[in-house]
Amino acid sequence: MDPAEPADADFDALFRRAFVAEVAKKSGLMWVVYDDVWHPVWHAWLDDAVCIVAGGDEQPLPGIKEQTDVVLDLRAKSTRAQVAQVRATVEALDPGHPDWAEVTALLASERLNLFEPDEAVARWARECVVVRLRPTDLLASPGHLGDSSQREHPVESPARTVRGRPFALHRQRRAPRLSPGSDS
Repeated sequence: MDPAEPADADFDALFRRAFVAEVAKKSGLMWVVYDDVWHPVWHAWLDDAVCIVAGGDEQPLPGIKEQTDVVLDLRAKSTRAQVAQVRATVEALDPGHPDWAEVTALLASERLNLFEPDEAVARWARECVVVRLRPTDLLASPGHLGDSSQREHPVESPARTVRGRPFALHRQRRAPRLSPGSDS
């Protein structure tokens, strides 16, 4: 074996890391799963990690700072189909962290419809938590995903129509004529 070629285990690890990075970079939305609750989040990819702003007026992720690890559900951007599931470690970044400026600058540039863009980073420092999620284990990938559709049944509610559609007065049953006197 040529020493320049990576061993099979090294190649597999490099491939998995590259696969997760590519899917995470291209998706605009992912799901963060912890405490058996699925949270949809917008994110940015930086240095082999997913960066997220949570709390305040941003996306709600209650208790994310206290988590040690979470599961990331990565989806295809075009079809929203599940592509992979990854376990990731959680690292909360405070304003004194050496990576704070780089991470928040990227998050501010990636955020759609950012309210008061000049004040966003200062607001995040006061009201939010910035979290870096570093993938550790690839749990499921194409060909190895579960058969579940991951669809939930609607919550039971009294606000449901039990009977058929209501009667509509003046319902038109045929296509209208386009011009008068054109009987063909």
